[in-house]
Amino acid sequence: MSNSQKDEPPRAPARTTQLTDPHALRAYAHPTRMRLVGLLRTEGPFTATRAAELTGESVASCSYHLRMLAKYGLVEVAPGGQGREKPWRATARFTQWPNYSEDPAVAEASRALETAVAERYFELITRAIEERHDLPREWQEAEHIGDQVLYLTAEELADLGEKLDRLLRPYEDRQGDPAARPQGVRLVQIVRAAFPLPQRPAGNEETSIAPDSTGGPR
Repeated sequence: MSNSQKDEPPRAPARTTQLTDPHALRAYAHPTRMRLVGLLRTEGPFTATRAAELTGESVASCSYHLRMLAKYGLVEVAPGGQGREKPWRATARFTQWPNYSEDPAVAEASRALETAVAERYFELITRAIEERHDLPREWQEAEHIGDQVLYLTAEELADLGEKLDRLLRPYEDRQGDPAARPQGVRLVQIVRAAFPLPQRPAGNEETSIAPDSTGGPR
């Protein structure tokens, strides 16, 4: 490697990585692997030793899971270090997978991954609620958890998702550029989910809101 190559700045991760292989989808569904990718995106690059400190897993376990993630293109070895002390980094800021596939294996693996992701979100939300009292008042008041039930077409639902993406995108550059972060920032997890509710019998519109929905924003 030439000196000029050594002096090159670290390569910025891609915005998204696409998972379409059912084996990759199932590999990523492992809770420790999802957590490692998330940590690498916010705190990486780091070694398997550091990963063990952050997750409570053994170094050997973290090393194995990092190699599995690398096999499917979710992480890669970063410059510097050797063996278990080599640093790893995420290859992208976000992971995407198909909501729909005509391949039954892909569709089933996608559902399994989304179930694992939903379980992880539930963990994070529950922990945030339990630990809210430790936050300064302004952060406690800024947090919000709620939902809203709307009548939408499939096209409108897709369009709404794109609009939310555009709304959040200006804040993404702060992830890799500390100089772009205003004073007082902290990492905030934004969880999104939108899905059609079960169909109701015709002429029974008054029960169109699912019983387990809050029926509106907080």
